[in-house]
Amino acid sequence: MSNDINVNPGLRESATFDRTTMAEIRRAADTGIYDIRGFGAKRKLPHFDDLLFLGASMSRYPLEGYREKCNTRVTLGTRFAKKPIVIETPVTIAGMSFGALSANAKEALGRGASMVGTSTTTGDGGMTPEERGQSSKLVYQYLPSRYGMNPDDLRKADAIEVVLGQGAKPGGGGMLLGQKITDRVAQMRTLPKGIDQRSACRHPDWTGPDDLAIKIQELREITDWQVPIYIKVGATRTYYDVKLAVKAGADVIVVDGMQGGTAATQDVFIEHVGIPTLAAIPQAVQALQEMGMHRKVQLIVSGGIRNGADVAKCMALGADAVAIGTAALVALGCNDPKWSADYEKIGSAAGYYDDYQEGKDPAGISTQDPELSRRLDPVEGGRRLANYLRVLTLEAQTLARACGKNDLRNLEPEDLVALTVESAAMARVPLAGTTWIPGQQF
Repeated sequence: MSNDINVNPGLRESATFDRTTMAEIRRAADTGIYDIRGFGAKRKLPHFDDLLFLGASMSRYPLEGYREKCNTRVTLGTRFAKKPIVIETPVTIAGMSFGALSANAKEALGRGASMVGTSTTTGDGGMTPEERGQSSKLVYQYLPSRYGMNPDDLRKADAIEVVLGQGAKPGGGGMLLGQKITDRVAQMRTLPKGIDQRSACRHPDWTGPDDLAIKIQELREITDWQVPIYIKVGATRTYYDVKLAVKAGADVIVVDGMQGGTAATQDVFIEHVGIPTLAAIPQAVQALQEMGMHRKVQLIVSGGIRNGADVAKCMALGADAVAIGTAALVALGCNDPKWSADYEKIGSAAGYYDDYQEGKDPAGISTQDPELSRRLDPVEGGRRLANYLRVLTLEAQTLARACGKNDLRNLEPEDLVALTVESAAMARVPLAGTTWIPGQQF
């Protein structure tokens, strides 16, 4: 219960029907429609903070930060692509669409990623000239909706990501409400202006992994086998999904946990579908290892990555790289306190704003309003994002050196312990101070 001054201390709030729950019941009763919002899961979940690194001491030798290098370069797409993507940091930018985001935001993401030598991703709705022009490495998303799908743009991409699901809404499609469908967005997506749009939840021209293999073959022919083909799945039945993706011919697999963000979908989806990122990584790695494809098919993990420690822990669990979305938007200025007065005017507050679907973002990021969009300077936004990406990389290197590793991909589960039984079971590492991994057979 909160420390409200006027609440009788003898009163007790229900853990089941707390004030947030009752407010949602009243909202549903008032409106007769489910709640739609952006951002990601807000419930507390087992996450990377529940893991700790075992730094070097007597049994391990640490590396000196000022004279011993720690490699961060990663090559993605080595399985079949003639031109794999080489990134200088294992932190990439996840797919976020023009439409959900402003053109300035998409340009800023491209600028920031390019400054540190990593990739960014288009998202639903197609490729913008601003984004392609400022992105040294751009991944083109191929989604169920086919909104903005353009074969010419597809050939301009450095990789193609076939999206089967998203961590915030696996099994469901996104939404773009009419107030964000401007003339330009409508033209790119071949939609009527000002009309609510719902993205499809599955691809229209296949029903299973065999059909997906045919589609991947088509994409390779369109691009002359030049660029890597990614497959992105929302984290649910991760072990089986990864095996099927490998069988279908993926070069790279992206697994997006339920802490991943979204521009707009039903709140019930965000909070009640999928599994935590922490639980998904070991399943994906196990599937790849059993097929003899770990490190041959690269694994990118996304969903709730916030700092260099999260990056390093993903790498230790077996990922080759990570992708960030929400954190990248925060680096650009999303939920910045300098816009506090404007957030309050629309009934929110800095740090709490999640109504991306409304198109009223005071920071000029998740909006198509020209006046609001001008608040985000893409050059300054790109600089801020690049700074943030450099910090993530430096933090991850610091932890790797402390564990005696000269390459981030040399981190391993043996370098980790867990603080809770739940996180130990999900991450498949020992509970701190013991050799016990819950669920493991001895």
